[in-house]
Amino acid sequence: MKIYTKSGDTGTTSLWSGKRLSKAHPRIEAYGSVDELNSCLGLVLSHSPSEESAAEIFEVQNHLFLIGSFLSCDQEDLAASLTPIDESMCEGLEKSIDRMQAELDDLKNFILPGGTKGASFAHLARCVCRRAERHVVHCEDFILYKQEITQYLNRLSDYLFVLSRYLNKLEGKKDILWDSSLFKK
Repeated sequence: MKIYTKSGDTGTTSLWSGKRLSKAHPRIEAYGSVDELNSCLGLVLSHSPSEESAAEIFEVQNHLFLIGSFLSCDQEDLAASLTPIDESMCEGLEKSIDRMQAELDDLKNFILPGGTKGASFAHLARCVCRRAERHVVHCEDFILYKQEITQYLNRLSDYLFVLSRYLNKLEGKKDILWDSSLFKK
């Protein structure tokens, strides 16, 4: 199979059903951002010192492929062949957040993105995740499981924030606290 089809040379792309949309359509922006997020998670995964976190990230990457499939699907009969998105996906993230948070100091300040490579990439992924969430919310056309997708992306950004702190802790790095005194007269 050839990678290049030339069918997108005019600025359109196909949904799963074959319907063509502008590459600037909100639905395409949404699943493009989810794809970008998945790539960011690949960076996090390549710098994760924790086997448990690596397994969680791998599972999230698979969930994001499922979410991308739903975002690219505009027909319920096609979507019926996919695994439904359910609350267990969010519950899994919540359990992971709780597990990591139990090992972290309480957060009393805003923190700046940074620290180890893994933590820095987790912060980047968190920002891309928030953008993907905004793009999904912006979609006005019908998207199966839109509420569940939005909820998952919201929870995932929380997970990525805690993961960034956790990865720093595993490597012996402290949170980088925001110095609010720089903005006080």
